[in-house]
Amino acid sequence: MKKRILGFWEIWNMSFGFLGIQMGFALQNANASRILQIFGADVHELSWFWLIAPIMGLIVQPIIGHYSDNTWTRFGRRKPFFLLGAVLASIGMVLIPQADFMIAILPALWVGAGMLMIMDASFNIAMEPFRALVADNLSDEQTTKGFSIQTALIGIGAVIGSWLPWMLTNWFNFEKTSPEGTVPENLLWSFIIGAMVLIGSILVTIFTTKEYSPEELQQFENAKHIQDEAVKIEGEQPKAKLTDIFEDFVKMPETMRQLSWVQFFSWFALFGMWVFAVPAIAQHIYGLPADDSSSEQYQEAGNWVGILFGIYNGISAIVAFLLPIVTKRISRKKTHAYALFAGGLGLILIYFTSNEYGLILPMVLIGIAWASILSMPYAMLAGSISPKKMGVYMGIFNFFIVIPQIINGIIGGPLVKYVYGNQAIFAIVISGVSLIVAGLLSFKINDTKDKITTVN
Repeated sequence: MKKRILGFWEIWNMSFGFLGIQMGFALQNANASRILQIFGADVHELSWFWLIAPIMGLIVQPIIGHYSDNTWTRFGRRKPFFLLGAVLASIGMVLIPQADFMIAILPALWVGAGMLMIMDASFNIAMEPFRALVADNLSDEQTTKGFSIQTALIGIGAVIGSWLPWMLTNWFNFEKTSPEGTVPENLLWSFIIGAMVLIGSILVTIFTTKEYSPEELQQFENAKHIQDEAVKIEGEQPKAKLTDIFEDFVKMPETMRQLSWVQFFSWFALFGMWVFAVPAIAQHIYGLPADDSSSEQYQEAGNWVGILFGIYNGISAIVAFLLPIVTKRISRKKTHAYALFAGGLGLILIYFTSNEYGLILPMVLIGIAWASILSMPYAMLAGSISPKKMGVYMGIFNFFIVIPQIINGIIGGPLVKYVYGNQAIFAIVISGVSLIVAGLLSFKINDTKDKITTVN
């Protein structure tokens, strides 16, 4: 018994919710530091506020993965989780730029940080069940293609989210400046629109995609004779417990362990870029002082960072369609390694750039890396683990995304303040070096199903 081969539009609709999720992520990545600075955060404090994101991922994703593996309702297995996550994330998106409305109760900065926590926890509730859904529904022959289409949708959503504040100002005359301590009109409406798109895109996936039942997935697993011989169709299976997560962690497959180091250095780099891009470019390209968070030039720098982030996400959407072709020629791990080298070079090149338009080439290179980071590790991982444990292992895999971000969040701010002299550009350079290290480690991955990358 084999999984059905899905057509392009079936895979597209199955992953469509990721467009909305990533639109929300893009708005957060490009603008959260800016909003927190508007509410009073210093540059060296930004990474501490951003710690909320990986901590939420560390706690939420394995638990959600476990329960989505072991839950079946009339609405499906994964769908209830990412619908709940979308609703909660939308609430956080609407409220974070309006955090100053509660200033009589708490400082706007702390309310903003609280909304950031709600958004991140909710994105994590939606994220891993979505990745697990793709792995559940696709055969090994289509896994690379499935995650590549997912990456393309992520890129499209991220472009829209990254460019939305600029578009609202330049196309629809929304205000890009505001009184000190308040968020400009273009940012406020960007988050409201993003919340609406998030809910709508999730509903597209829910209404167009059918999930395999746990019994069907069990039959697929038995037919492939993977994992140990104790897995049989007949007989009672032991009831899964939440504490099984710790045992699963110890027993993770070899490929997953090797990927963990690649993920560590990749996401250490990405966190540094997201947190410090706005202050780094405001200082290094626009020549602004570290304490400027309200001038018109600072807002222009912030809007330009959104454009740049849109460029790298747009490139990733294009590259995503090429990845299955490239992997058939040179293998998945080599494809990933070379993409990471490109991204590392792009980040380092930012230091040697003297004007805002010169930043476009680095963003193109970063986009190549981002396309691969969003697809290749998951394609390699999905081929090495049991469908029965897909959700929990996707959640555990998130440890190697959030732990490096937590480490960078703890040390990143002090490094900028005490080592880099408040010059955030050096945090970007270190991120580039980290991506190159991740590329070197990619060559050590034992991808046993590397040849199963047929584009159907």
